[in-house]
Amino acid sequence: MTTPMTNHFAGTVLAIDCGNTRLKWGLHDGASWTRIGVIGRDELDVAVSALADLPHPDRILIANVAGAGLRVLLDKPLARFAVQSEWLASAPSQCGVTNEYEHPEKLGVDRWCALIGARHLQPGACLVVGAGTATTVDMLSADGHFLGGVILPGFELMKRSLAENTAALPFAEGAYVNRPRNTADAIETGVLHAQAGAIERMAVQLQKLAGLRKPPACLVSGGAAQQIAAALGMPFRVVDHLVLEGVARIALHGRDAVVAAGRGN
Repeated sequence: MTTPMTNHFAGTVLAIDCGNTRLKWGLHDGASWTRIGVIGRDELDVAVSALADLPHPDRILIANVAGAGLRVLLDKPLARFAVQSEWLASAPSQCGVTNEYEHPEKLGVDRWCALIGARHLQPGACLVVGAGTATTVDMLSADGHFLGGVILPGFELMKRSLAENTAALPFAEGAYVNRPRNTADAIETGVLHAQAGAIERMAVQLQKLAGLRKPPACLVSGGAAQQIAAALGMPFRVVDHLVLEGVARIALHGRDAVVAAGRGN
């Protein structure tokens, strides 16, 4: 079972998740989210305005995998709060999760925060799936050890790759069907089979590693979570903002945030 975490910090947290496609933010009061926003990277001026209009938080924690340019863009609106922003990085251990990456600091901070969020939300061993620009499938043991994971092109990226690198295949919206009989459906169904198949294979791997009698729990988050989860042949739970959950958990667990020194994968 997951060990409950006692909040060591009392106050309002502004958690920010800067991904490759979207920027997600949320205000957490220590018990629940009071506001959450999701904005596409092509609307960052909207994101900046939204953040500037928020009530003053007591802490600001940010998980950024979108590069240094976004950090520069966010510095100005966040400066008005007169609170030092904490740019997170992956750690060897934090909030009940032990990082078994060969070089723990190289693990993408979004994956790290999602693992911490999963540890808080889900008892027992589980798969942690991030369905974003890339799809990540990470294995978390019942005692909180991150055992490793895989990265593959995400749902939209797979479809776009076919359209951009073949002469005859379009970037079209098809349907996920049992018997694809047109090109758009064939692409949609094939890509979803690839995504779901990777997740299901990792579930088998985790089941063997952890000595489980049944498949592990599976938490799926990200922009393509609903589409990919619908193709899974195993139990799953969609969590809307798993990275933000982890960012908030780090903040509430105390002032042990790790300042980012670079970007991992």
